[in-house]
Amino acid sequence: MAKVLFSVLFAFVFLFLQEGLVFVPYTGTVTAAASDVSGLSYGFYDKSCPNLEEIIQNVVFQKFKEAFNTAAGALRIFFHDCFVEGCDASVLIASSNTNKAERDADINLSLPGDGYEVFFRAKRALELQCPGVVSCADVMAIATRDLLNLVGAPRWEVLKGRRDGLISKASRVAGNIPETNQTLSELMSLFNSKGLSVLDMVALSGGHTIGVSHCNRFIDRIYSFNKTFDIDPTMDKDYALMLRESCPEKASDPNIVQPNDVSTPQTFDNAYYQNLLKGFGLLSTDQILALDSNTKGFVNSMAEDQKVFFQHFVRAMVKLSETGVKTGKDGEIRRDCGFFNS
Repeated sequence: MAKVLFSVLFAFVFLFLQEGLVFVPYTGTVTAAASDVSGLSYGFYDKSCPNLEEIIQNVVFQKFKEAFNTAAGALRIFFHDCFVEGCDASVLIASSNTNKAERDADINLSLPGDGYEVFFRAKRALELQCPGVVSCADVMAIATRDLLNLVGAPRWEVLKGRRDGLISKASRVAGNIPETNQTLSELMSLFNSKGLSVLDMVALSGGHTIGVSHCNRFIDRIYSFNKTFDIDPTMDKDYALMLRESCPEKASDPNIVQPNDVSTPQTFDNAYYQNLLKGFGLLSTDQILALDSNTKGFVNSMAEDQKVFFQHFVRAMVKLSETGVKTGKDGEIRRDCGFFNS
């Protein structure tokens, strides 16, 4: 498969220091495999909406200034979308009186509003310039890339030409999204069913270098773990005790969250993997990656070299963004991302 070298343009990493908000440009290059997915191309909108990327980028930048957590939220929503029905923006559909949509499935109820909002805003901006042309699915792929770039991830070229799905059902979500109580074997099987390798799984897990998790996702690791250990022995004890300060065992506030990356929660880097090697993995499904023979080698290499992580992450994101895509006459181009056209 041909290799395409993508320039990593200036990625503005927002660092909150005592002196204020500082922009730190990230530059570099990554290599990603060219796609053979029929119907997708880099220049799909060159004639029909030539300013597509600029329009989305402007919306993304404005929303990011308003809410830093938009990047992590968008990434999570994009992942959830692609793992159910493929990357077709079905997760954006609102429920109706006759249909409970994906976004209202139990596991999706915690998906952040800022992540949804950036996709809706970008689509509305495009409709003013190129009505009925750009799919919500392509908006999601491009906006997610741009948001990650703003927090320090490398930039890659996004293939375009996805169409929006015509099905969005909450009943189809269960079993298609990773759960924190799953075994590594179960996770590997799930990713494999989506065409993603074990290496892709480990690289995509690195998305947890930003974002947060609610206490109920890890509370069983820091209280009454089992009959032998009060705290999960794979978790650093001091880290667990620190988490207890914010997450009491009983009557825990469902709105309390903790950063997935305790070291550099606002920067997209390889600290996530370095944390795993120290027992600082927040979720059990994170920590197991550094312990199991199927994955620990990948964790070690990404912890050691950030460029290795970036390269594998970009390749995995490109593969993820091509999962189950609809092209040609399949699906539709929604006028409003939250509703089917008819």
